[in-house]
Formats: sequence, structure tokens, C-alpha cells
Amino acid sequence: MQGSANLNIMIKAARKAGRSLNKDFREVENLQTSAASADEFFARSAKAAADLLRGELTGARGTYGYVDATGETDGEDPTRRWIVGALEGGSNFLHGMPHFAVTIALEHKGQIVSAVVFDPAKDEMFYAEKGQGAWLNDNKRVRVSSRTRLVEAVVGHAVPFGVKRTLPATLKDLARVMPECSGLRASGSTALDLAYIAAGRIDGFWQREGSLIDLAAGLLIAAEAGALIEGVREGQVPLEHGAVICANNQVFGALAKVLRSAD
Repeated sequence: MQGSANLNIMIKAARKAGRSLNKDFREVENLQTSAASADEFFARSAKAAADLLRGELTGARGTYGYVDATGETDGEDPTRRWIVGALEGGSNFLHGMPHFAVTIALEHKGQIVSAVVFDPAKDEMFYAEKGQGAWLNDNKRVRVSSRTRLVEAVVGHAVPFGVKRTLPATLKDLARVMPECSGLRASGSTALDLAYIAAGRIDGFWQREGSLIDLAAGLLIAAEAGALIEGVREGQVPLEHGAVICANNQVFGALAKVLRSAD
């Protein structure tokens, strides 16, 4: 796909931040003897990646608004903003697991129009622009899986931390979904779960409590690969409420029915 100028800026920024994270990730295992030192190292790594992303994106498009883990900055252009996650899947990174992502989404007039999810550990760049399909690395088009039955499907999910308000409902979800599908996966990265739906590696995903930063890029990539996306409860807007069901169009109805059976 011949990407827009903005998409090329996003890919370049993601790769630059990814190189920084990969360099730091190689040092993580040496820090496991001290939780405090590991936490400090993680914070420095995430900040370094975040600073690189902000420098690249605002340097190229200084009038756009900007949202990341530190908060939101309004831009001179009120119709556009970057939505940026420097290290999505941070717990994996901290524990030496090579499954984390840099995420960048561009919003225009309330719609996500361009998206990048970069897995630096595996050197996989997932990207999409609205109406142009979803892609992996150098022009490989990706599509959702063709599985038609929930019983054959592998389904990703995100179990919230114990302090989160949606934990009881999620535990009930697990009890309902597990007998109906081929297997569940909790990868620790929402953005990569959504990218994996786009690539047909898993067949569905749900989450009751996510953030705009975690979801924005992955949802566009999944949608452009043919996935259906709705809130967990009917009427919920995923990017507003953080609750999402995403699956290929064959499996979606059955997965949604199971998840909504007790809501």
C-alpha cells in the first residue's frame, strides 16, 4: 500500500521508538533481582520512547493535538490529534516477555483515519488507513480468519487488574466463554491482540475496561482487515467506554451472544 505522508511519519516514529525499547529490553533480564530497579528502568525506558515519539510526531505535524499516557495537549488544528502509546504491554516488557507494542493513531474530526501498531521484538509493523485495508510489514495485506464456528475459535481477552471495577464481570465472562471456544489467550497486549485478529492469528477478542490509547490504533487495523467491532453491551462505544468485542464476521454473533447473556 502506498501510504499517506502522515502514515509514513507514523511508521518512522514507531520504528525509532521501537529501536529504543529493543535496546532497553535486552537489559531487562539483568534487573529481575530487584523489583525497585526494574520498575525504575521500565519507567525510564517508557519515557525515552515517549519522548522520541513526541519529538518525531510534533516535529512533523506541530499543529495537531496530542494524547499519550501523560495527558492531552490541544493543538492549533482542533480537527486532528495524535493518540500515542509508547509502550503498550508494559507488564510483559517489565517481566522480560517479548510481546509489547508502540501504538500511534491519527484522529480526524472524531474518526481514527490512520493507525500503526509496531511489535519491535518481532519486527512486525501492522498499519492501516481508513478505506485502504490492513497491512503487515512491506505491503503484505492481512485479513481476518475464515473460521465460522465459535467452538473452533481462539479468543483473546484482557483480564483487568484486581482493583479494576470490571473484574467480577470479566471472571463471569471467562466461565461462559471457555466452554464455547477452542481456547482463550491473555497476551498482555490489547493492541497486539487486535492486530492478531487482523492477521487471522486469533479469531476474536473482548475487553471490558480498556483505554483510548490501547484501543485506537488496533481497532482501525482490525476493522480494515474485516473484523466486526461493537461494545460489550449494546450501545457502548468502544473508544468512549473502553469495552469492546472484536471478531471476524462469522464468529462475532456467537461470541457477542455469549458475552451479553448475563448483561
